[in-house]
Amino acid sequence: MSHDHEHGQAHPHVHRFPPRPDQDDTLTYYRAMEVAVRELLIEKQVFTADDVRRQVEDMDDRNAGRGAQMVARAWLDPAYKQRMLADGSKAAQEIGLDIGPLELVVVENTPTVHNVIVCTLCSCYPRMLLGLPPDWYKSRNYRSRVVREPRAVLAEFGTEIPDDTQVRVHDSTADMRYLVAPMRPAYSIRCFCTAICAGSTGTSTAPNEVATRRPFRSPRKWSNVPSQSSEWSNSSTACQPAFRISWNAAARSVS
Repeated sequence: MSHDHEHGQAHPHVHRFPPRPDQDDTLTYYRAMEVAVRELLIEKQVFTADDVRRQVEDMDDRNAGRGAQMVARAWLDPAYKQRMLADGSKAAQEIGLDIGPLELVVVENTPTVHNVIVCTLCSCYPRMLLGLPPDWYKSRNYRSRVVREPRAVLAEFGTEIPDDTQVRVHDSTADMRYLVAPMRPAYSIRCFCTAICAGSTGTSTAPNEVATRRPFRSPRKWSNVPSQSSEWSNSSTACQPAFRISWNAAARSVS
């Protein structure tokens, strides 16, 4: 669902459960249950340990470069852009990106509209296109505030939205994910956009200076982890710097 802001009414979602502490290093009840079920299924030959390993590696390999391919293709191909906005799922499949059975909705930033994505109930995120969600996206602070005061939240990320620009907040669901198509920056370079579309992994350092002009910073008060700005610099691939040039805007749109 999406919202046009600002509105004064309370958001309908109710948060019944408090945030849980980090338990990555603790054998919790559910972690023990997962291990037991997994080992039982392997013993029953439903799947193998190698199957599990491959699935985990596939999830770890997902990164925001996949979503950047769609955006760069839309910047270069107006016809593809229209298909992407009409049906994001089919547009992803068209360029070989498997997003599974979920519905993908692509929304476009324009000079008059700025889109913001949230999952108010948990942390639904287009992982198949952007990789794992950042910690701030999953935080209760972000999820509860961005639906009420999106401009203030974006300002904390360093993105000031003009008063004459409409802010639309889109709430992801278990069956639907959103992807923001940012406006193409004036300083983007066509050859780099083409490299993203092709999934190039050649080396290049020249674009780094341009790519790091406006690093993305996550407000420290939302998380006890260090700032994520280092993720947006010091790239050594041709597609990554171009991705950073384009995706700073996209990251702020899911912020």
